[in-house]
Amino acid sequence: MDQLVINAKPRKETGKKAAKTLRATGRLPAIMYNTKGKSEMLDIDEVEFNKVWRSITPTTLVNLKVDGKSLKAFIKDTEYDILSDKVLHVDFYVVEKDTVITTNMKIKIEGTPVGVLKGGFMVTHTPKLSVKAPSSVYPENLSIDVSGINIGDTYRVKDMKLGKGITILTDAETPLVSVSPAR
Repeated sequence: MDQLVINAKPRKETGKKAAKTLRATGRLPAIMYNTKGKSEMLDIDEVEFNKVWRSITPTTLVNLKVDGKSLKAFIKDTEYDILSDKVLHVDFYVVEKDTVITTNMKIKIEGTPVGVLKGGFMVTHTPKLSVKAPSSVYPENLSIDVSGINIGDTYRVKDMKLGKGITILTDAETPLVSVSPAR
């Protein structure tokens, strides 16, 4: 997750004029909220933010560096101008260290099942799972390798290999991927 770093500086100026001036210099106005409801205004580099923003999902934690202090945060909301194709404002939600996060995450399917190579059809059943993990071990994504699935086999939640501290709240017998025979 080290490649997902956004450097930020505190800002004091508020209002439309200050935001417009900030955007003209290649910076974006942003705000950072924490679990206690406190907020801090920030400004971030537009190019750096766009590189990270276009490569993540809503459940990805990024490293937000403010005055040399590294914080784990979600990009909670962005104000986007469709006409200029630019982000205008960003809201970050900072997660306290070792806070337990519960969220729904999409499953990333990797590999080609053996059964598909034999003429079967891969069927995906459940696209998202409910996940619970401390912020220190929170997974960037949930990926499953389906290359070992043969015709008639089903890959279930219980077959997933997870890191220590990560819990799947979805029923263990829930099917994720199966390979059906050709008709």
